[in-house]
Amino acid sequence: MFEKGRHTVAQPTSSDSSFQYLLGDKKDSVDYYQELQKNLAVASVSVPNASTIAATTPNSATTPSSTASAQDYELEERAILNHQNNHEYHTMSTPHRASIMLHGTGTVIVGGYSSDRETWSGKVDFLLSVIGFAVDLANVWRFPYLCFKNGGGVFLIPYTLMVVLAGVPLFFMELALGQYYRKGAISTWGMICPLFKGIGYSVIMIAFYTDFFYNVVIAYSVHFIFASLTPTLPWSTCSNEYNSIACYEPTWDSGSTTCATKEINAGNATYRPISAAEEYFYKEFLGVHGAKRPDDHVVRSLTNLGEFNYELVIALALVYVICYFSLWKGIKMSGKVVWFTALFPYVVLGILFIRGITLPGSEKGIEYYLKPNIQMLKEPSVWQDAATQVFFSLGPGFGVLMAYSSYNQFHNNVYFDALVTSAINCLTSFLSGFVIFAILGYMSCKSGKPISEVAQEGPGLVFVVYPEALAAMPGAWIWSVIFFLMLLTLGLDSSFGGSEAIITALCDEFNWVKKHREIFIALLFSFYMLVGLLMCTKGGILVMEWLIVYGTTWGILIAVFCETMVISFCYGVDQFVNDIEEMLGFKPGYYWRICWKIAAPIFLLAMILSNFINYVPLKYQDYDFPLAANIFGVLFALSSASAIPIYGIYRLYTEKGNTFMEKLRNSLIPAKITNPSHFIHDGLNNNNVNSNFHSTTDIML
Repeated sequence: MFEKGRHTVAQPTSSDSSFQYLLGDKKDSVDYYQELQKNLAVASVSVPNASTIAATTPNSATTPSSTASAQDYELEERAILNHQNNHEYHTMSTPHRASIMLHGTGTVIVGGYSSDRETWSGKVDFLLSVIGFAVDLANVWRFPYLCFKNGGGVFLIPYTLMVVLAGVPLFFMELALGQYYRKGAISTWGMICPLFKGIGYSVIMIAFYTDFFYNVVIAYSVHFIFASLTPTLPWSTCSNEYNSIACYEPTWDSGSTTCATKEINAGNATYRPISAAEEYFYKEFLGVHGAKRPDDHVVRSLTNLGEFNYELVIALALVYVICYFSLWKGIKMSGKVVWFTALFPYVVLGILFIRGITLPGSEKGIEYYLKPNIQMLKEPSVWQDAATQVFFSLGPGFGVLMAYSSYNQFHNNVYFDALVTSAINCLTSFLSGFVIFAILGYMSCKSGKPISEVAQEGPGLVFVVYPEALAAMPGAWIWSVIFFLMLLTLGLDSSFGGSEAIITALCDEFNWVKKHREIFIALLFSFYMLVGLLMCTKGGILVMEWLIVYGTTWGILIAVFCETMVISFCYGVDQFVNDIEEMLGFKPGYYWRICWKIAAPIFLLAMILSNFINYVPLKYQDYDFPLAANIFGVLFALSSASAIPIYGIYRLYTEKGNTFMEKLRNSLIPAKITNPSHFIHDGLNNNNVNSNFHSTTDIML
């Protein structure tokens, strides 16, 4: 029966484990099966002969079995791949293709995916989770500064090029792979190309390293929220015990709408003026600068981290409690939490933007943000900054995109999702610049300092400059609570993603982790907490800086470069395009293929080489990290990437084959060829497979 381009397939009976082959019209069943039997010979699955098929094949849809369940089971199209003697494979050329999977000792599974895998409660849950992961603290504290630093509006030219040629294609690639294989990063790469399963371990290690420090930054926001709950903000005065004689207060809020004509200095001109907010952050909260010292000298070291900041320890523990109860029950829980954590930052950004543009000097700040300097395009650093920002903003290489999309329905329009979420992420980065620089323009106006001296990137912007500006506004504590609550929600979304990437990957790879998910998450976060204690000391910012530089940058670039190489030259871009067609009903155009095969690899290779060539020993303010810390840092940076060759060697050693070349060829064959019964259909067995079919279920041909 034809209906909208589909055939109907009768439901198998559950009488025994014999081969049950039920295919609609338009193809002779016996002839088709004879060809199918040859094509699946590589699977080493015992199947009956054609006469058995002829005897059991009905001419039309059969009556549902009495044991059939009412549960819907969607059938997916799967190309039947022909594995030749030379171990090459291609899509079998037949007038009508059906997804046929063999399970157990003889039951045919026609298309489909694991019916017991959790799925998102709704599409919006997935979109908000991806947006929440991609839109993080860097969108607020890094992009606006880079835009200002690298030629204003001109910076959008290299940024847009990088987004179009590499950022979005890589973003779409990972989402599509996760949705097609419906597994976490480790299992997915193991099925794509067993030799390079180490890519999955590599990206999970990167997410693991990132979680060490990222949640500590979120804990900073928690501390500042509680510290803001007072009429007089502690970073607004210089009357505290830790303040030095170089401290000055932001007293520019006198109700006047005019700007200062000269810079406000400290009373003692011998010292560089230090704002009350800067002294609070570095001397009191972090403790990395000496109390009462009229300078910004780093008094801590890796061998002298100092005592614990117990307020920060409590804040970090609270962050992990929030993360645990958001993730312990899976995406059904986290998918609801992100309705607040992903949307609230946009509400706050809107409020702060409206407030910012009403302040004196705001237009000057926005002008500085966007003022074009075309000459900056000649600077290589501008292009490097654009590439780095695009890559780390969209977030491929952490395993998060694969993990999230693996919980989608197979035919979900992931193409639309990729375009929408990446566009929202980039627009958020750009629009947040208006919010930040409107406030910085106001700060420059009232303090008399040029914006070039006021603007900063990183933690200094959101924990020093912005709090200083907010402290000078009427109702300062309210604005501070709102701002730091926004930072908290921005950070939590990304933390959820990083943790879920690890949890999903290990649950899919190791059944014992899946069975004890709640216990595993508790152990994981407990370990994170122990490592995080190092960053809760007075010199903890030094440990954090070391982890930020060496824990992610090199490893993630190498891992994603390997991803593009495997898809392009091992799995094959054409095969990947066919996989996407199975899900979406259309093939991505040549733009995507060129980006995956040429543009993105060149982009990533250039970034890798640039990072190695321009490497300089790590330094934090005036503290030079010791040689041993830098050497160990380089080794640590490469540890995640080393998982790729280490697993590859292990795979070659354990692979079946008599010669090296035979082992190599076998290890490059995708799992959908060597083990079709395990592909997609994990978790099913002969006893429950029939309950997942209706009597007349469509199959795309």
